[in-house]
Amino acid sequence: MIFNSILNFTQNKLQYLYENSLLLKSLDKLIFVSILAVILSSTVLSSDGIGFIALVVIFLTFLRIITKKGEKFEPNAFEIWLLVYFMLVVVSLAGSTLFALSLKGFMKTLTYLGFYLSAAHYLKNNTSKIPYILAAIGLSVSFEGVVGFMQNFAHVEEISTWQDVSNLNPEQVMTRVYGTLKPYNPNLLGGYFVAGLPALFGLSAYFAVEKKYKPLVLSCLFTLISVVALFLTGCRGAYIGCMVIFIGIFAVSAKYLWKNYKNLYLSFIAGCFALFTSAVLFSASLRARVLSIFAMRHDSSNSFRFNVYQSSLQMFKDNWLLGIGVGNKNFREIYGLYMRTGFDALSAYNIFLETAVESGIFALIVFLGFLITLIKNCIKYILKADNIKNVIFISTAVISICAVMVHGFVDTVFFRPQIQFVFWTMVAIVSSVLYEENM
Repeated sequence: MIFNSILNFTQNKLQYLYENSLLLKSLDKLIFVSILAVILSSTVLSSDGIGFIALVVIFLTFLRIITKKGEKFEPNAFEIWLLVYFMLVVVSLAGSTLFALSLKGFMKTLTYLGFYLSAAHYLKNNTSKIPYILAAIGLSVSFEGVVGFMQNFAHVEEISTWQDVSNLNPEQVMTRVYGTLKPYNPNLLGGYFVAGLPALFGLSAYFAVEKKYKPLVLSCLFTLISVVALFLTGCRGAYIGCMVIFIGIFAVSAKYLWKNYKNLYLSFIAGCFALFTSAVLFSASLRARVLSIFAMRHDSSNSFRFNVYQSSLQMFKDNWLLGIGVGNKNFREIYGLYMRTGFDALSAYNIFLETAVESGIFALIVFLGFLITLIKNCIKYILKADNIKNVIFISTAVISICAVMVHGFVDTVFFRPQIQFVFWTMVAIVSSVLYEENM
């Protein structure tokens, strides 16, 4: 590649600087700490604060690549899809009628993809650090789980109207927890649990394989707390995402448990089903929340989403080739021309529809190509691989990715940095494990 030739030339010129600089030799450690900081800060910092730390990761990675001899760029199959997607986003930006607003959205996209490339590049050379990355995600999710529990018992007051209570009895009204993620919103917290819970399950499996029983007990405990907290968010999309997580866990664990531990495997599935059924049957508020999924237009939240979908589809029809330009602010500005019933919308409430509206039909096709290629490669690896630790890592990542995407059919909290950075970290884990396999 021409890019690698230029990179090699730059490295040769700066090699002396790298060999004689203590700071540059410590870049690996600094990048690792910065990646952990992005994950851990998501629970307390604003979007701008998290984004700033991500930019530090990108900058440090850039320094490492241009100064350390031997570093090169070798994209895998799904990364090629990502590069094409990025180029289409650039084209959409260039054609946007609201260039200034679209530029802000583009810079966010650039930051997310830059973080992914940085994390993937680091982990490809440091796969031993994957458990620590998962532990950081697990710790953050556990923290939000504990906070969610506390908010539920304290009957925290809602910051805004998050539930249609017009047809509910008082005992059916749920105290929807929202944690510490900014801006405070139970749907954001629900999406965060969907993205991060697989890390806790993955850690539990990893500790079991390593026979580290004390951390295993702790991880199982915090997993249970976080699952319960997910349901306390009242986020119906997160409920669906949680189902995807458990289906994924059941499917992967069958490879190791079905042949020799069939009864244990079936008992685990039955136990999970019994716990969920009992929770729905005995909790009036949870039952009402779950049933509202099927209420269609009779639930105001559902009705609002249907209106947004119709308006967004019309936006897509009018801008199907290049889209309106990336970014929710850009979307919100133009949505005013299409909205129904006079209610504003922050997004299309569907990841794939949002992508089509913002960047056009080809961007949507390429994004789907990226997802399909990634998931296909993960499944192939899981089925044939013998390294159980790597299977745990890649299973954790792909289950998280799939769950987030399924949740994304009914919401777009995916575009919040707290979830974006977890998502791209999971993609980076997939990339690093597959890279190690092909070495």
